[in-house]
Amino acid sequence: MYRSRPKDNLDDDVLKFLSSTKQDEAILPYDILGSEAHTIMLHEMGHITAAEVRKILAALEELKKNPDKLVFDGYEDVHEALEAFVLKRAGSEAGGKMHTARSRNDQVVLDVRMKIRDDINDICAALADLIDGLTERAGETKTTPVPLYTHLQHGQIGTFSHYLLSYAFALLRDMERLYLAYQRINQSPLGAGAIGGSSIPIDRKRTAVMLGFDSIVKNSIDATSSRDVFLEYAADLSILALTLARIAEDLILWSTSEFGYIELADRFSSTSSAMPQKKNPDPLEIVRAKSAIIIGHLVAMLGIVKALPSGYSRDLQEIKPELLGSSMTIIAELKVMNGVIRSLQVNKERMIEVSNSSYAIALDIAEQLVTTEKIPFRTAHEIVGALVNKAAAKRNVALSKLQQEDIALVIREKKSPLKADQVAQIIRNMTPDKSLRARKSAGSPHPSEQEEMIKTISEGVTNYKAGIQKRIRMIQGSFDALSRTVDRYTKS
Repeated sequence: MYRSRPKDNLDDDVLKFLSSTKQDEAILPYDILGSEAHTIMLHEMGHITAAEVRKILAALEELKKNPDKLVFDGYEDVHEALEAFVLKRAGSEAGGKMHTARSRNDQVVLDVRMKIRDDINDICAALADLIDGLTERAGETKTTPVPLYTHLQHGQIGTFSHYLLSYAFALLRDMERLYLAYQRINQSPLGAGAIGGSSIPIDRKRTAVMLGFDSIVKNSIDATSSRDVFLEYAADLSILALTLARIAEDLILWSTSEFGYIELADRFSSTSSAMPQKKNPDPLEIVRAKSAIIIGHLVAMLGIVKALPSGYSRDLQEIKPELLGSSMTIIAELKVMNGVIRSLQVNKERMIEVSNSSYAIALDIAEQLVTTEKIPFRTAHEIVGALVNKAAAKRNVALSKLQQEDIALVIREKKSPLKADQVAQIIRNMTPDKSLRARKSAGSPHPSEQEEMIKTISEGVTNYKAGIQKRIRMIQGSFDALSRTVDRYTKS
C-alpha cells in the first residue's frame, strides 16, 4: 500500500518477516483514537472538508465498534491495515487525506505511549490492591513471632507482620517508580512526522489535548526515534518482577512441610498427576520464573536500541512485543499474588513453636547484658555465643533450658566478672514476646512500630489511588470530549 517507489510487491516471506500485526491488535483502539484526533485537527486547520472528515470519522467509528472487521492479512502493521480500511469505506479522495502530515513513525509511538499509559494506571491500581492486602494481613499478625533470617539462618525474632510490611514498602517504591515514569510517557509525539515535522500547518498541541496528553514531545527526532521512556518503564517492571519473585520464593519455602509457617488456599495451588498427597505452589513458581522472562524483555530492548543511528530505524518495531509482553505478564502476576496473600492461612502456632526454640533471641540477651551489666557489646557477644554453643551441644536445647552450672562454666572460661544467676535470670526472662517489646528502634518489629508502618503505607497508597483515579478521569474526559466531537461531525 505504501510502495510508491518500489515497483514490485513485497516477497511473501519478507512480508511475514516484517509484519507486526500479531502484536498490533493490542494497540488498534489507540490507533483509531489517534487517527480520529488527527483527522479532526486537519479539518480544523482547513486541510480536510466537512464532508471528507465525516466520511473518515464514520469509517473509524465503524471499526471502533466492530474491530473484528479489520483485515490484518497482507499488511505490514495495524497502521497500514487501518488506512486500507478507511480508504475502502471513505473512498480514496477522502480517506487518502487522513495520513496528511503524519507518519507511521510518530503514529506507532503515539499508540504505544497511550497503551503504556493505560497499563501503568492498571498496574498501579493492581499494586494498590496487593499492598492493601499485605497491610490487612499484617494487621492480623502484629504480635505473631517468627524468626527473621539472614543467610537463611535464624537471625532475630520478628513478626509475620514485619515480613508482610517489608514487601509492602518495596511494592510502594515500585509504584512510585511507575507513577513517575507516567509523566514522561504522557507526552504526545503525534505530528512529529517521519523525522522532521511537516510543512503543512498543523496543531500538535490540539491533538495532544484531544488524546489526554499533558504535553508534546518537542523535538521531532526525539519524538519518533527515542525509546528511553519505554526502557525506563520496562526497567521499572523488571524491578517489580524481582520484588514479586522474592515474595514468591519466601512463600514457597514457608509453605513446605519443613517450615510449615503458611498454607496456600486450594484455589491457588496445584497437585500432582501421580502423587495424591501433593499440594504444589505452582502459581508462585510461575511468578518466580516469569521474572526472568520480564528481565529478558528488558535486555532484548536494550540490545535493540544499543548503537542505533540517530533517527528512526525499523529495528525499533521489535521493541513493541517485548514491551507489551512485560505489561501483560506483570498485570497477571499482580492479580495472582494478591489472591495468594489474601487467602493464605497463617499457621501462628507453628511460628510460635519455632520462635520459642530458636536461638534468634541471642542478640537480645547480649544487648540486655550490655544495658544491665554495663559490659562492652563485644564481650557480651562472645559470652552469648559460647552459651549458644553450649546449648547446641546439648541436642539443641533452648537457651532457657541451660543449667546454671553450664552458664557458670562459660563465665569462668571467658574470665568474666558476671554472676551466673544474673545471666540465667536475663536468659529466662527473654521470651520471643519480650524480645519484640524490648526493641523500640524506628522500623523494628515492635507492635507500635508495626502500627506506624501500616499507617504510613496506607496513607501512601491512598494518595497514589487518588492520583491514579485523577489521571484516569483526565484521559477518559479527553476521550469523551473527542467522542462528542466525532459525533458532531458524523451526525451533522
